[in-house]
Amino acid sequence: MQKTMHTPLGVTLNVIASALFALMFAYTALLQQLKGEEIYGWRILLTFPLLTLFILLRGYWSQVATLFQRLRTERFFWLSRIVSSFLIGIQLWLFMWAPVNGYGLSVSLGYFIMPITMVVVGRFAFKDRMSRFQQLACLFALVGVINQLAISQTLSWPTLMVCLGYPIYFWLRYKTDTNHIGGLWFDMMLSLPFSLYFIFHGGDVLQALSVNLDLLWLILGLGAISALALAFQSLSAPHLNLTLFGLLVYVEPVLLLLVALLLGESIYAGEWPTYIAIWLAVVVLMMEGGLSLRKSRTVKRTPSDKPIRSTE
Repeated sequence: MQKTMHTPLGVTLNVIASALFALMFAYTALLQQLKGEEIYGWRILLTFPLLTLFILLRGYWSQVATLFQRLRTERFFWLSRIVSSFLIGIQLWLFMWAPVNGYGLSVSLGYFIMPITMVVVGRFAFKDRMSRFQQLACLFALVGVINQLAISQTLSWPTLMVCLGYPIYFWLRYKTDTNHIGGLWFDMMLSLPFSLYFIFHGGDVLQALSVNLDLLWLILGLGAISALALAFQSLSAPHLNLTLFGLLVYVEPVLLLLVALLLGESIYAGEWPTYIAIWLAVVVLMMEGGLSLRKSRTVKRTPSDKPIRSTE
């Protein structure tokens, strides 16, 4: 398996993706005529052709072709693709279902905890070293989870689905060398039959589209935002190691939390210790990132890095 290194380009692409995902989370408020399953169905159906076009224009189709070739040459590769598609399909459905069903805060909490679980997966699955900052962040996160379990008793299944499901999905992508946009395209292709089922099973949506052009444009907008968000995230992944990829996820839950609060959800008194502990973990990770960036800039300015002048 090829070892990935982090670059400024990867960080930039990942932050843009997080902002787009938060925008899509809020966008569901405009689609009140649709159920969560229908929103998921339309998202997949519209995202797939746009993602395909993006891959063709950017010259990434060779990644897709390689995956089809691996299906013929690797005995159990097809099984890993089914599992991978199922794992990401659950997450994409939950992301669309949660905000319109009152679970926006639960999903945002899962995204807050996920960077910590990603660090743990990186430590044990890929032998990434955990710094003292990361160990302290994990400790804070553990305190938050314990509060949620023992005191408030509101650690909901959407929270667990996000913070545990995504690390397994990304681990599988790294393990099978499909951690690129072509791998995402393949996963979404396998999800198409389920998206069509949700759309046609939804009832009167197709009929409503024929008389409500505003709804049609809103659905098309959903597909555009989704395609861009997934594209930017996938393009960032090859430029980041698993640990840094997990740490950058803290940008998204902050925005998702704000969206959930704007949609009318609230944090109960017993949940505040959990959020405070998780936020402290995030602050620790941000401090580590800031110190690392400062250190790298200092190294670049050392005399040894300066070119030697010619004596001629």
